Amino acid sequence: MAAYETFQAETVAPLACISRQARGRIDERLDAIERDHAVRVLLAVEAGSRAWGLPLPDGDYDVRFVFARRPESYLSVEALGDVVKSPGDGGLEITGWDIRKALSLLAAAQPVLLEWLRSPIVYRADGEAMVKFLNLAQEAAGQRPAACHYLHLCKERYRRFIERRNRVRLLKYFDVLRPALGLRWLRGNPARPVPTDFGALWASLDLPAGFSACLQATLLHKARHRDLGRGPRLVVLDAFIEEEIALAEDALSEQDVSSTSLRQQADALFRDLVLRSA
Repeated sequence: MAAYETFQAETVAPLACISRQARGRIDERLDAIERDHAVRVLLAVEAGSRAWGLPLPDGDYDVRFVFARRPESYLSVEALGDVVKSPGDGGLEITGWDIRKALSLLAAAQPVLLEWLRSPIVYRADGEAMVKFLNLAQEAAGQRPAACHYLHLCKERYRRFIERRNRVRLLKYFDVLRPALGLRWLRGNPARPVPTDFGALWASLDLPAGFSACLQATLLHKARHRDLGRGPRLVVLDAFIEEEIALAEDALSEQDVSSTSLRQQADALFRDLVLRSA
């Protein structure tokens, strides 16, 4: 597991930032998932605002995991689901992907799994498997600009939560700003993964003074309240988001660039990990 631990050390925040009680509940839920669904958890991480360094007071835990089934499960005429969800109660939201789904998206050069691999809060990890995932993820990232993914996220979330509204849930700005800042980062650092931590990402960029002041005020308010409530749109943030979308659209093509080589590597890794579950 040393290689995976070395990789994680670049960004890792101590798991101690998660309370012992919360860790115990998450471990119990993951154990139950393995038992009830006859799967093996290969990776389980925090993927929400806590992983971004933006936790809400008493906010929910957004746990994401990758799992493998037993080999015979993939040879059945009955198609089993590729997503497992644990009941979203008690402040825990736990969702997992079958490795077939995870590797299929990775072969299409979608960087979601790379974000999971770079999460600073890791609950469980099969180190050997994750090194292999990481190697494939990094190769995939080189074949399709990660900006395509962040552009899609930014546009979709902006349209869903903010665009054409007079009043919005102010907390949703962070869902849109993270991919917008990611686009800004990738213009200057096309070969480097976007930092997971929101504060580190923001601090690393040269941003307009008015935007930074507005964002800082919103962050300070967020740190004190579980929900920012609804309010008028923040025009300074809107202008930044719209500019980043426009610049990315001018620079990028949304064509599918998945390659035969990536699919073959994903197939080989899929078979390797499934057979290890025997």
